[in-house]
Amino acid sequence: MFLTITIGIFALLGLVLGVGGVQLAVLGGSLYYLIAGIVFLVTAILLFLRRVEALWLYGAFILGSLAWALWEVGLDWWQLGPRGGLVVVLGLWLMLPGVRRRLGSSHGMGRVASGIMPLALPVLVAVVVAGVSLFTDPYDRSGSLPTDQVAAAPALGGDVPDGDWHQYGRTPYGQRYSPLTQINTDNVKDLKVAWTYQTGDVKLPEDVNETTYQVTPLKVDDTLYLCTPHNWAIAVDAATGKEKWKFDANVGLNPDRQHQTCRGVTYYKDLAATAGTACATRVYLPTSDARLIALDAATGNVCENFANGGTLQLGQGMRYNPAGYYYSTSPPVIAAGKIIIGGAVNDNYSTQSQSGVIRAFDVNTGELVWNWDSGNPTQTAPIGEGETYTTNSPNSWSVFSVDEELGLVYIPLGNQVPDQLGMGRSESVEKYSSSIVALDVNTGQDRWVRQTVHHDLWDMDVPAQPVLIDITNKDGAVVPALVGPTKQGDLYVLDRRSGEPIIPVREIPAPGGAIPEDFTSPTQPISDLTFRPPTLTESNMWGLSIIDQMMCRIAFHKLNYEGQYTPPSLNGTLVYPGNFGTFNWGSVAVDPERQVMFGMPTYLAFTSKLVPRANIPPKGEGEKGSEQGLNRNEGAPYGVIMGPFLSPLGIPCQAPPWGTVAGVDLRTGEIAYQHRNGTVYDMTPLPLPFKVGVPGIGGPMITKGGVVFLGAAVDDYLRAYDLTTGEQLWEARLPAGGQATPMTYALDNGKQYLVMVAGGHGSVGTKPGDYVIAYTLPD
Repeated sequence: MFLTITIGIFALLGLVLGVGGVQLAVLGGSLYYLIAGIVFLVTAILLFLRRVEALWLYGAFILGSLAWALWEVGLDWWQLGPRGGLVVVLGLWLMLPGVRRRLGSSHGMGRVASGIMPLALPVLVAVVVAGVSLFTDPYDRSGSLPTDQVAAAPALGGDVPDGDWHQYGRTPYGQRYSPLTQINTDNVKDLKVAWTYQTGDVKLPEDVNETTYQVTPLKVDDTLYLCTPHNWAIAVDAATGKEKWKFDANVGLNPDRQHQTCRGVTYYKDLAATAGTACATRVYLPTSDARLIALDAATGNVCENFANGGTLQLGQGMRYNPAGYYYSTSPPVIAAGKIIIGGAVNDNYSTQSQSGVIRAFDVNTGELVWNWDSGNPTQTAPIGEGETYTTNSPNSWSVFSVDEELGLVYIPLGNQVPDQLGMGRSESVEKYSSSIVALDVNTGQDRWVRQTVHHDLWDMDVPAQPVLIDITNKDGAVVPALVGPTKQGDLYVLDRRSGEPIIPVREIPAPGGAIPEDFTSPTQPISDLTFRPPTLTESNMWGLSIIDQMMCRIAFHKLNYEGQYTPPSLNGTLVYPGNFGTFNWGSVAVDPERQVMFGMPTYLAFTSKLVPRANIPPKGEGEKGSEQGLNRNEGAPYGVIMGPFLSPLGIPCQAPPWGTVAGVDLRTGEIAYQHRNGTVYDMTPLPLPFKVGVPGIGGPMITKGGVVFLGAAVDDYLRAYDLTTGEQLWEARLPAGGQATPMTYALDNGKQYLVMVAGGHGSVGTKPGDYVIAYTLPD
């Protein structure tokens, strides 16, 4: 019976590998899987005939498979394992007495032939190679960032006390850097939970998929201010975590919203107001039903003198204003008495969506001061009664940064929707789409623009808050710089006065082959400081076994792919890096004293496939908004099906690492280190702590104590790293997904706290929750 089962297993695997191997060979792929299928079938036949040659054949196959795997991927355990794991396990199976003792030989090979030697040596060699590869990581880049204090008193932006965190990135510069030092590389391992607060805002069954906690709390004086996915604004005591007040914006539920989230609120102190009076300090809350609400920071009451009874309707001035298609997910910025805000336009919903206009309102009254519409960029005076903004102009859904001395606000700009269809875009849209734009704080006029993708057909929005830092060049001159992370993996290091590159930017050839109605740019820009991954090949395909790996290889060859910027197609296109981006809204963090940077490059391939309008089915009852799956592009000739490039088992088809941490010397543009980040602990049915390097979304934060804090990874941990080497120093298990950016603050007594919000992220599937957790050192 045991032998019969063995024969059946080998025959079945032979058929699967044989059929798949033929298909892969026809597509021009590796012949290994066809050969493997033949070997499995012949082994099954020999076992059926009770022939000991089955063991010799399979032993030779193990050695051949090992040689092939080493040729393809070298000593990379995470790629060798799937190639050889099943093969070696079956070799061990064949060594069991229930199989080999039933075998004989037609050539008088005798007892030795039917022993374990034909398989033992190949299995031993494979195990030794596997053991060596466990201690070899060809993807790891080790090194150290310089520790010299380049700037003794660097510009941090704004006037923020050391112990506070006043804006999303702590200051208007968006550095995500704290000058606090109590927590350092020596004692960070001793961090303990100080308090935990639960907001009560949890994901509902009726919510859209991407209902996510992405908020970074603010800390002003003795209070933390934050918001929740359903747009509750909350104030809690910084020392105890006890709630001071809560405001519910009552945004309701709308299945057409693509995102149900809030990345933060904006704090404002009116210097002209008498301290202690109503609304002398305010918190501005953006909502998912396209409002901006002004609240009294002391009480949570609405400040009714702002706009219309305390509420500004952001849908005003839109020619088309369908509910759920437009809203602000990121906190606005305040500069020169103005509150400046953009908004997210749902990707690929309709050609008749709202404008991506950037607007500045009087921070006290809510009166419109200027508007910059990338579809009509020269007209920045407030539009008149009955006028509307440009439909579907590129929008900015992320966080802005500000240099008030230069009088500039820096806008990370997205693409015009539909993202994958470039027909009919105006000259202005082609200029500003997927770029970083510097606007005059007082007039809204653009002072410079730096485009990061030409004629974007891949949803390569500039997703991250630009980071402002002064860099000392090799001649000793201090240059006011901007670091702009992009989805495609480039880091644009620019002179923020002019937009001119500090680290060179050049043009490289890009693939052609767009659909007949469209075109592609012959070249695309690339920064000399880049984390772009190499072009994928068939050998980069992955799986838990040779079966699903073979299926990923077949899928790879079926897709259109000539490297990055392969245009969308009716056949289906591989997009890598994918829409998730190498960098996303979490941005990067910098140390302005050492002039170094820490980031979390992420690598996840996506696919996109254009669908002719006639082939798009009617919208289903109860269908909810999502960026994945079928995007309808109402009014356009094509919809698009998008999503991550996954195996039949639901894991990425491309080999890990999918997530890393990295350090960069911004003075030289050199990458000092890059390490795998995160485990598969929460990605598999069994809690396995294997450090594969997993995807993440969120941002890092640096302290002067030399520590970097980062959640983001999909394995529900908050981690601390040594900024100099990238070495992990500490981790804490989170009760839910930590897809947010941590922050730190100190109380008047000097005690430093670290705060992380853990509420999960819908599109990456982490555990939902409603936790705000503070950590501190023991007394």
